[in-house]
Amino acid sequence: MADPLPPDLFHPDCPGVAVPLQVGDRWTGMVVRCLAFGPRRFTELRAALRGVTAKVLAETLRAMRRDGLVTRTAYPENPPRVEYALTPLGRTLIDLLDAARRWTDDHLAEVLAARRAHLDD
Repeated sequence: MADPLPPDLFHPDCPGVAVPLQVGDRWTGMVVRCLAFGPRRFTELRAALRGVTAKVLAETLRAMRRDGLVTRTAYPENPPRVEYALTPLGRTLIDLLDAARRWTDDHLAEVLAARRAHLDD
């Protein structure tokens, strides 16, 4: 039998509850990857992230700004230009994403085999 779960496992003040990068969040990691090479405009991000809607990308960037992961800089030009860039805090996610990519490289075949086996059940 497994050890009992701690009673405060999902306490609202627990740091794990406030994690800004959710496992399975489809776009945040990809935005970090795109911005790792330098600032990008919204349209550049949208073109690189094929399949993301403007609404979802805007929501993702808004959440990332709220969490201090990206900055938004508006330039007073005509037409207006806005760029998004990773903050130093946002840059710390690059190592995390690299680790996740290494894990995927090492275990993707096992995950795919498990999925196939599950379909056969």
